[in-house]
Amino acid sequence: MKKENLVKLVGVALVVAIISTGIFYGVFASKLNSDTGSGRTLVVAAKTLKPGTVLVATDVKTIPWPAPQLPKGGYQTPQEVIGSTVFDSVTEEEPILATRLASAQSGGGSGVPTGMRAVSVHVTDSTGVLALLRGGQKVDVQVVVGRGEKAEAVEVRTALEDLTVLSVQPQAEQSSQGQSLPVVTLLARPAEVDILAAADSGGRVRLSLRNPLDKVERTRSTLTLGSVMHGGSTASAAR
Repeated sequence: MKKENLVKLVGVALVVAIISTGIFYGVFASKLNSDTGSGRTLVVAAKTLKPGTVLVATDVKTIPWPAPQLPKGGYQTPQEVIGSTVFDSVTEEEPILATRLASAQSGGGSGVPTGMRAVSVHVTDSTGVLALLRGGQKVDVQVVVGRGEKAEAVEVRTALEDLTVLSVQPQAEQSSQGQSLPVVTLLARPAEVDILAAADSGGRVRLSLRNPLDKVERTRSTLTLGSVMHGGSTASAAR
């Protein structure tokens, strides 16, 4: 009698297991079909791509993408990446992301467009402004020379205006003048790179934060501490 009951229990358990498996498979298959049927695609490498490769149609392909959103920096169609240059190696089947490409706009994810340069400068006496700075904001660059006993000989000039901030490193590092100063990386034109380099090497660089919609530039004459204190014509012109 006990043996017969055991057989019945095993049979019932087997039937329940089969039914449960069937239900699970049906739900899983339905979900899978629903996800892959979203119609979204992701561009991936059709083969291993080396740095410097200019992408053509045979270098990439698309795969179905089940998620509602593509990975950050991903592309949906090959036309979006054809003609771009590979900035970093991409393995076969790996997604093509904006951070791996160097185009006229992206600069390989570095934020440096064609014709522009990224320049880092050590910033002094701008602690309050540094606390406000974020990538994408606009600043003017002031250069100060002279200090100490000959205060009257201090000179300041706004050397460049309306430069874009790429990054801010508030932690101080050693400058060429032996000072420990925070670093700000700016986007500059090639003609402005030497100005920033000279200022960073031989003077003190200050930054003033400006409204990104303000495109007005002014005459950038040199101002001395003496003219400020004595109300000279240079100080009046700087107003």
